[in-house]
Amino acid sequence: MSSGVNPCIVFNGNARQALEFYREVFGGELAVATVADFGAPEAPNADKVMHARLDTPTGYTVMGWDFPDDRPGQPPYRPGNNVAVFVGGDDDELRGYFEKLSVGGTITLPLEEQVWGDEAGSLVDQFGISWMFNIAAQQH
Repeated sequence: MSSGVNPCIVFNGNARQALEFYREVFGGELAVATVADFGAPEAPNADKVMHARLDTPTGYTVMGWDFPDDRPGQPPYRPGNNVAVFVGGDDDELRGYFEKLSVGGTITLPLEEQVWGDEAGSLVDQFGISWMFNIAAQQH
């Protein structure tokens, strides 16, 4: 499988604690990376979680991160609007999905290369659903 869809929960500064709790509940391996880990150690939000992923023994994957209160166009954090659908992989067709889902919606982060080398972007579709994309850099 070269792509997948998982829930991605946005937290208001407590993503690490929440994902550690979910690991206690479901078991599995938890990977957590902060804004500093992604190349911005001097950022005011350097200790915030930029990406966390829990892979459970039963095959569940739960992802999470801390709310980016400094992103232009980002709706304010409110419990209830804090879950996004995460689409990730290395398939070229993911760019087309991003483009199609953005029609009638709002792009909150343009799909472009990020500091970690992958292309990433996010949007809110015309139905108010948040989508996050990460397209892995092709290894040559």
